[in-house]
Amino acid sequence: MAGGTPATALLTKLGVPYNVLSYSHDPSAEHYGTEAAEKLGAEPARVFKTLIVDLGGKTAVAVVPVNPTLDLKAMAAACGQKRAAMADPAVAQRRTGYVLGGISPLGQKQRSPLVLDESALRFDAILVSGGRRGMEIELAPEELLRATGGRTALIA
Repeated sequence: MAGGTPATALLTKLGVPYNVLSYSHDPSAEHYGTEAAEKLGAEPARVFKTLIVDLGGKTAVAVVPVNPTLDLKAMAAACGQKRAAMADPAVAQRRTGYVLGGISPLGQKQRSPLVLDESALRFDAILVSGGRRGMEIELAPEELLRATGGRTALIA
């Protein structure tokens, strides 16, 4: 598994078809998802960021396009909660096993419920972090949902 990550290991184990796209990450980049879209020449609406959300002591994973922001009220409702807030970055890294800017929705150390923004279903394939900065995984949104046990909702 040279160059692999827990995300690619999971997809391989499940037999999910995917492509790995790499780019040279600029350490001064402030917005990792936007950087990925620009460097890969991908439509930003097709590039998704992974955000860890605190639901009052429990966490959930929100996967939304890189440009719009996460609607925390919609995310809370999608998870059957009244409130949601962004998780502390240290908590996000500890729970997922990934560094900020490289948090993949796949192969996380501690699995949390995942909600994918419904806009992903407009595409045959979307891009999500592959588990490190400068690495994206291209796969069908339905395969992401299958691999994570996730569901969709309007959360962006």
